[in-house]
Amino acid sequence: MTTSFQISFFLFCLISIASTDGTQLILVNNCKETIWPGLLGTAGHATPNAGGFDLQSGEEQILEVSENWSGRIWPRQGCCFDVQTGKGACQTGDCLGLLRCAGLSGIPPATVVEMTLGTPQSPLHYYDVSLVDGFNVPVSMRPIGDEAGSCGIAACEADLNACCPAALAERKEGKVVGCKSACLALNTDRYCCRGEFSDPNRCKPTVFGLVFKAVCPRAYSYAFDEATGLKNCRASRYVITFCPPN
Repeated sequence: MTTSFQISFFLFCLISIASTDGTQLILVNNCKETIWPGLLGTAGHATPNAGGFDLQSGEEQILEVSENWSGRIWPRQGCCFDVQTGKGACQTGDCLGLLRCAGLSGIPPATVVEMTLGTPQSPLHYYDVSLVDGFNVPVSMRPIGDEAGSCGIAACEADLNACCPAALAERKEGKVVGCKSACLALNTDRYCCRGEFSDPNRCKPTVFGLVFKAVCPRAYSYAFDEATGLKNCRASRYVITFCPPN
């Protein structure tokens, strides 16, 4: 029989959950290998877990970020770190050989999850899975409790490395470990949407961007891809999955 104490405790838990400020990010590694998530808070925002940790295959890690947190998360793969010093290297997404990126961004190509979880002016959350810096690992970000499906899932669930054009391929030991964006590979104003092309009316997706978009329609494929790449929502929890089921 349920006691009054159990009922009171249950109500207390509900009130505590409802009153918690900030957002919960649940990082899940569905890949067959270990992933080392890299994290970076944008200017004025703290970086969780000192910027990085290891996430074994099948494991998950819950991060609590503050209200209006803004930042990015990306997968690092093929890493080897010294346990004592926290120094080493990653095949992709590396941040100067450090386990804990501590304010550093990852070296592209890397699949990047970007988010702004509200601002003082608006409670809306904006997020995307960006291929602007290229691709290394499939990633998705989805809200929990979005029964109506109004928020949308940001994702690149396919392995772009398998169909990466030779001109964009990042190779390590003869294996394609990442796929560069056209901007990263060619570094021209046209491909990077800068200079005279720093306008959405002038900078359109290139053939490479169209390939990325065809394979990953829910990802942010080039600099002005807000219409289909950027999602908005208002949720208290999100799941970020590395190698999500495709």
